[in-house]
Parts: sequence; structure tokens; C-alpha cells
Amino acid sequence: MGHKVHPQIHRTGILFPWASRWVGKRNYAQYLEYDINIREYLKKKFKDAQIDSVFIERGPKNMTITIFAAKPGVIIGRGGQGLDDLRKDIERKFLKLAVKVKLSIQEVRQPSLSAEIISQNIAKDIENRVAFRRIMKQTIEKVMLAGAKGVKITLAGRLNGVEIARRETLSKGKIPLITIRSHVEYAGNTARTLYGAIGIKVWVYKGESFEMIDKLVDKKEDIKRKPKK
Repeated sequence: MGHKVHPQIHRTGILFPWASRWVGKRNYAQYLEYDINIREYLKKKFKDAQIDSVFIERGPKNMTITIFAAKPGVIIGRGGQGLDDLRKDIERKFLKLAVKVKLSIQEVRQPSLSAEIISQNIAKDIENRVAFRRIMKQTIEKVMLAGAKGVKITLAGRLNGVEIARRETLSKGKIPLITIRSHVEYAGNTARTLYGAIGIKVWVYKGESFEMIDKLVDKKEDIKRKPKK
């Protein structure tokens, strides 16, 4: 059997940045728990905003939370009132330490190429009892028209309410998971139906990316050029 590795974790630090950027020797477990709880809270509260990712940066007395969403207006609210309420909720519920929170909302330019947003839309359609094959085919065509080089969708569970659970996979294009420079996004989600949970996996291949790799090569060359003391 092959050992499956998360495609984005496999490329973190090369093509993808770290989602949490902070250093904590004594409070590592506490900070990690806060980050997980904050992300779960945001995705549950702003389900209609189609959140793609949440980046958290910590300083000595402040914390910056950057939210990438397809519909940022749902989070910001009218006149920015939603941001103030959200900041107060996070400080009250999750941060027992005296830390000030700064929020930054960014719009996802191409939601059709975001694996996380695609999985959320598929879960929503399945929960609304749309035929799963129609969902998969329409989603694949939409992603390819948006400019993807490849896409793969896997659904597992009691599809369409049948008694025996099974797994269905549809794909188009190519999904190179081994090559490090391949920009592959992956996301997993769960649709809660009357017949049980249906697992959703989405892979989106956007092509080869050399930007981060070139930066690493340049950094190594600079280190080599520096004279040794």
C-alpha cells in the first residue's frame, strides 16, 4: 500500500507559507489550541463567506489574523461593524492573555480554483440533495474553465442514500503529486446528510510554480557568496 501525504503539507515552506507564524517555547500547546479553536470558530460562524484559509501571526502583545474569503462582505458587515464584533468575540472567547487582535480580510480572486471553497460548495449541494454525479461533473467543468491544469474529486459514503456505502472518483487533466514544484491544492470536507456523513476530497492542479523555489536558490547562492569569518 502507498503512503499518502497531504499535498500542501508536502510543499509547505517551498510553495505554500506556514498558516501559523509565531514562536512559543513555554506556551506552545496553548497557542496551538487557540489557533485551532479560532479557525474552527471562524469557519463555523461565517459558513456563507466561503473562507479559504486563515493565517495567524503572533507578537509579544498583539496578534494578526488574516482571513481569505470569497465573500469578504459577509465578514466585514455594514460599515465595518462586523469586524469590531468579531474582534471582541475572539478576544473574549479564546484569548485569556492580554493580547490585542488585529483583523485583515482579503478577497479570494478566483474561488473556482480554491480546493477549500470547492469542497465547501460540494458539501452544501450534497446536503441540499442534488445528485452527486451532476455536482462532480459541473464542478470539474467549472474548475477547468477557470484555468486549472487538472482536478480530481472523490466522494465516499452512502451516495444518493443507497444502503451500501461506496467511493466515486472523477478527474480531468493531470494531478502530479510527486513533483515538488507542482502547485497542487488539496482540501477535505464532510457533508452531513440524513443517511450519514459523506466524505469529500478535492485536488486542484494549477501548474508548475518556480517563484518560491527561485527565492530559495537565490538565498542559498547569497549564503555561498558571503565570505567566511
